[in-house]
Amino acid sequence: MSQLLLEIFGWLGYLERPAVVMQLSLVVALMLGTRAARRRRLLARLPVAGYPPVGLGLLALSAGLLGLLRQPTGLLQLLGAVWLGWYALQLLHRLLALWLPAQASHQLESRLLRPAYLVIAVMAVVREVDSLADLAVAPLGELFGTQISAGKLFQAVVVIYVVLVGCGPPAAGLAWLVQRAVGMSEGSRKAMELMLRYAVVGLGLVAVAVHLGLNTTALIAVAGGLSVGLGFGIKEVFSNFVSGLWLLFEGSVRPGEVLMLDGDPCEVRKLGLRATLLWRDRDNAELLVPNQTFFTEAATTYTASDRMRRSQVSVGAAYHHNPADVIALLEATARQVPRVLPDPAPKALLLSYGDSAINYALRFWIANPMDNVGICSEVNQAIWHAFKDNNIEIPFPQQVEYSMVWPPEQHRPNTEHH
Repeated sequence: MSQLLLEIFGWLGYLERPAVVMQLSLVVALMLGTRAARRRRLLARLPVAGYPPVGLGLLALSAGLLGLLRQPTGLLQLLGAVWLGWYALQLLHRLLALWLPAQASHQLESRLLRPAYLVIAVMAVVREVDSLADLAVAPLGELFGTQISAGKLFQAVVVIYVVLVGCGPPAAGLAWLVQRAVGMSEGSRKAMELMLRYAVVGLGLVAVAVHLGLNTTALIAVAGGLSVGLGFGIKEVFSNFVSGLWLLFEGSVRPGEVLMLDGDPCEVRKLGLRATLLWRDRDNAELLVPNQTFFTEAATTYTASDRMRRSQVSVGAAYHHNPADVIALLEATARQVPRVLPDPAPKALLLSYGDSAINYALRFWIANPMDNVGICSEVNQAIWHAFKDNNIEIPFPQQVEYSMVWPPEQHRPNTEHH
């Protein structure tokens, strides 16, 4: 570690040179000036995307003038190339937006393209002031009896990041091929995709440990110590992790399924290592539920075998209407609602005799349980119009109030004593 710090402190001698200070000051001034001009729109006719080319043009002009004055321009050209590459990434963003969905384009840029470009740019600048080979062999210390250098640590970090970020598309592609080959369901495909990603991440971590040359005996000893710590300190985290893996293998909770949570249908969006991400339709909320919850509490699913669900609405009709006519009208009304499935056919039932009305229930089937609230609203509206057109009365409770004196007067017989 001390050797690496000495190498970094050695850069200060390079940065103190007048020519280097002048080039850095020129680049920083042009970048800040371009940003200020873009915010204040000093050039009204110039689009926002056109300000960086103006700054790059001024930078190229400054490099040319320094060259005529026989001043060094190496650092200026390098920083100008870095600025140009960053501007090219902004142009690439527009092309990606035409080919990919917005979310996929954003993830590709933020997780892969921009981090990779920043690493390359930093390495190019470091190469200008120092030797990358000398930095790579700088020792950082020992880990489990193995000497770790800056180069090995950097490679390990890059491999881990690439594995974590880049394992998604290959796993999704392989799961899609398996789905096409064996005809598995969409939920099974997503579950297989997650298991493949976890397997790739695990193999990547093992490969990094082998690359670093870590002592396997020491790793086993550390794993034994962690097992004791898991039993006391972070047992909840470990329990959620194991529960998530078990749910994937068992297939009881998979991405795309619909579960009932506190009386609301929620769609499983993502099954993570610690918690499951659910989406609630009525308020567009995303809920994080610990994985072990599905082992300790009962859960109702409407998509274990298919996505069909039976729904029901209740309504009351006056006593003077024939129940057979009301039941026939309810079933005919449900069949006219577009999102009510015709098979199985809707079924109306007489449930009970209430205080002011006969209570009926209309049961019908829908294709997607997430649409239950909206379809029930459509059915209720159709019932209201059907009852109005057929003069079916929906009574409401009526109360009669009597005024009285409290406490009541006590009448006693009059007795006269003669």
